[in-house]
Amino acid sequence: MKTGFVYIMSNYTRTTLYTGVTADLKKRVAEHKSGAGSVFTTRYNCKYLLYYEMHPTIEEAIKRETRIKGWYREWKENLIKSTNPQFKDLWGEL
Repeated sequence: MKTGFVYIMSNYTRTTLYTGVTADLKKRVAEHKSGAGSVFTTRYNCKYLLYYEMHPTIEEAIKRETRIKGWYREWKENLIKSTNPQFKDLWGEL
């Protein structure tokens, strides 16, 4: 079984949040940073990793991503603040 990751990316000013899921977090964030991530993250320049969590299976990660995508922005910000109160880019920690 492959593990899965749920992650939240943002732009420089932290005005846009993007929630995604992947089996390879480091590779996926590198794609976003290079502009090859997704149409949305490229359009809104979401190159900063603010939050991530690991799940035992990709299926569980997909379920969690779906739930988070349905949340209000404030809830997502509170989730980020729970582990990253300064909203710093976590790329260097991967």
